[in-house]
Amino acid sequence: MTQQGVRWTADQVLALAPDAPSRKAGSKLGAAGPWSGAGTTDEGAVWGLCKGSGSKPYQTVVDLADPSGPAYKCSCPSRKFPCKHGLGLLLLWAGDEDAVPAGAPPDWAQQWLEGRRRKAEEKAADASAGAGDPEAARRRAERRAERITAGATELEQRLADLLRGGLAGAEQAGYALWEETAARMVDAQAPGLAARARELGAIPASGPGWPVRLLEECALLHLLDQGWLRRAELPEGLAATVRSRVGLPAQAAEAAVRDTWLVLAQYDTADSRLTTRRIWLYGGETDRTVLLLSYGAAGRAPELALPVGLALDTEVAAYPGAGQSRVALGRQFGPPSPTDTRPPGVTTAVAAARYGQALRDDPWLDSVPVTLGRVIPTPDGDTWQLADADEDNALPLTPAARSRPGFWRLVALSGGAPVRVFGECGHQGFTPLTGWPEGPGEPVRLC
Repeated sequence: MTQQGVRWTADQVLALAPDAPSRKAGSKLGAAGPWSGAGTTDEGAVWGLCKGSGSKPYQTVVDLADPSGPAYKCSCPSRKFPCKHGLGLLLLWAGDEDAVPAGAPPDWAQQWLEGRRRKAEEKAADASAGAGDPEAARRRAERRAERITAGATELEQRLADLLRGGLAGAEQAGYALWEETAARMVDAQAPGLAARARELGAIPASGPGWPVRLLEECALLHLLDQGWLRRAELPEGLAATVRSRVGLPAQAAEAAVRDTWLVLAQYDTADSRLTTRRIWLYGGETDRTVLLLSYGAAGRAPELALPVGLALDTEVAAYPGAGQSRVALGRQFGPPSPTDTRPPGVTTAVAAARYGQALRDDPWLDSVPVTLGRVIPTPDGDTWQLADADEDNALPLTPAARSRPGFWRLVALSGGAPVRVFGECGHQGFTPLTGWPEGPGEPVRLC
């Protein structure tokens, strides 16, 4: 539910879908036909009964006021969050105010809502009571640091052996060498080192020029190893970045910053073990762009979901590390609501300079968040670039960006005219995530 009764758009609702089939099935349930007993409250609850194949309708309820994103409950057997009934109910709520009037929740919905809020209060009380024995936690941290040091030392030896024998040996050894190395780093409780080692295995098969790319990635991994082994000599900000890159968990800072945060983009990446959701926010008063991370088991969407174009009046707390943009959500002072706010844009030259400056604080950084103002998608031989409408500069689009369907949505949005584009700018170029037309108009998801 939104402030002053303002409801979401259909695009914002569909952005919550865990996959394309759910989006399609939910769209079919966005009309009043299968629904009865639907209603909503100013506090952010939406509920309804959806007729299914059985004799009893499915009971569906959504809590939109949760600070960590919408929460869902449905009596259907689906394991997706939200299921098609949750999406259909929200589409009905967004598009037909008469079909989902304000009212008091029925008992079955009220019990679930009260239970959720009671658990949230208990969790907050447990957190304030302390995290257990601090001395035991210190000993556990020391033992883990010793394991990571042993793993980093072993990894340094393996990198030295590779360079001593020549990079051609990596092509002959194949992927198994690096998968075994990654497994050793997992045993050392250094998941960050494991992930970077595993990525090395794919480089020899990545096409022409792979020896240069392999050498570059080996150098970055060596730098991270040395950063860990000499972390006591580093400035605290850079040491915190090294700990984060190695894979040590960190607590967000206690000092929180309140702002009205615009949801700029949301997208998922997945591997065989984990689904990672990235949500970019922009604070108008602080002029900061920050990142929320949420995780789900392989094949399942993370629970945190914030549709693009909404604004949240909330606090965020930064994680430690020089130049880090990751934050944790804090207290929320109202439910998410649509807004016409747009982030200010910069030129492509400024965007490239920002990435260069960020590398000083975090040499392992792949990209930085940037909003480009007044750029035009332009073909450049076999590739594409975003060219400044008012200056003679441009940024190439990354290969990944050109392979996404959102690329053609960006081209259509522009139609040869300047657009504003938010995305990630890095060493491979620019990856567009959200676009806005030059004049009035809603944001368009490009990822």
